[in-house]
Amino acid sequence: MHPFKYIRTEDAASAIAKHTETGNTQFIAGGTNLVDRIRRDVFHPDILIDINKLPYHKIEEHQGGLRLGALVSNSDTADNKVVKKNYPIVSEAILLGATDQLRNKATNGGNLMQRTRCPYYMSPEFPCNKREPGSGCSAIKGHNRILSILGTSENCIASFPSDMCASLTALEAKVNIMDIDGSDVVIPIEEFHALPGDTPEIDNVLKPGQLITSIDLPASTKKFAKRSTYLKVRDRHSYAFALVSVAAAVTMEAGVITDTRMAFGSIAPKPWRDKEAEKMFVGQVPSKALFEKIGEKVVKNAKGYGGNSFKITLVPRAVVRAFSEITGLI
Repeated sequence: MHPFKYIRTEDAASAIAKHTETGNTQFIAGGTNLVDRIRRDVFHPDILIDINKLPYHKIEEHQGGLRLGALVSNSDTADNKVVKKNYPIVSEAILLGATDQLRNKATNGGNLMQRTRCPYYMSPEFPCNKREPGSGCSAIKGHNRILSILGTSENCIASFPSDMCASLTALEAKVNIMDIDGSDVVIPIEEFHALPGDTPEIDNVLKPGQLITSIDLPASTKKFAKRSTYLKVRDRHSYAFALVSVAAAVTMEAGVITDTRMAFGSIAPKPWRDKEAEKMFVGQVPSKALFEKIGEKVVKNAKGYGGNSFKITLVPRAVVRAFSEITGLI
């Protein structure tokens, strides 16, 4: 056990000030991922700052859309009546992730900040560039069944496991952040998470002292509420991370697709969206052939590493299944 200092704070300014005291300081809310990493000797904090008393526990309407407080639990988010009515894909995604007990503790802000479940990252006895930069990536030639086929680099092929974040990406959510000087920063969720490149240890664009306060779901994506789904393909129906997941949403008029959103989980180091593939839906009559073609477009530049190469075939099949369901083909 590595000793660390634990601090409770009741205002954001003091939390941010404490966060900048040392480079090895972490905010903690639900702690469902953070505590796992501490217990498994993956992360050794100097200071943990408990932010549960900060005023970010509400879900409220905002500019015609919905603002999800960063400290609202995943369970309360999934059960919220407005979320289920206007953004049902978010509720579905959350309910397909983890267990009731974990969802009761996990927070929306924490979900954004969770780290990969790559078995080598979570096992300190193996080299991992994400955990220890420059040590190597054990997964490339190792056990990589759940890992990425898109957005990888020679330094890391870890996958990002969040179901909620895939649904938020499809709905073009925005992440609200309090900066070190108290000012507000707004980041589209597509720009929040980082690809590994030469810096696999960096998961997102947050800087020291920045604090997530809320997530905004825009009014413009409420139109997808009637035709959307979150498909999670996994080894077993009970608690398991996705092999491939897809957040799918369309609007239709007179049997023709007029608009669509599509984002994937567990196939890349961040929630994956292919806007060019999305454009292929518009103006088309739903068909299995169309959906197969779009799925193939998504994986055009995919690279398998042996154990996860099956995902290159599974992604198009998931696209066909999800969009066939919401367009009425099945």
